Amino acid sequence: MIEVESNLAVLVGWIELGANLMSVLLVGAGVIVAAYKLLQTVRRPDLLHYNQARLAFTRYLVLALEFQLAADIVRTAIEPSWADLGVLAAVAAIRTFLNFFLQREMKNEEQEVKKALGSTGS
Repeated sequence: MIEVESNLAVLVGWIELGANLMSVLLVGAGVIVAAYKLLQTVRRPDLLHYNQARLAFTRYLVLALEFQLAADIVRTAIEPSWADLGVLAAVAAIRTFLNFFLQREMKNEEQEVKKALGSTGS
């Protein structure tokens, strides 16, 4: 039984590492994509292209936050203490709060981009 628990702890560690790595890679990719889109706004300095850059970056951040939350949940899966659960609850609440507002902002940005594209296409 101890061997199974040990193997499970190793598996959980690898899953947590993978989720954290994905989060870091997503933030890095988001920075690169957003920087590229922002450089395009130098040629066309209007609100539409700026909003598209922000929207692209926000998408990467939202997904990275999801992976971070998954890593936190997996970390507490092996013999969680009340302190661990309290920290997880606080971190999950903060990340969920951030995610909610990022998604709301992303939805507003998408609507603005669609509206701007609709008015320029007419």
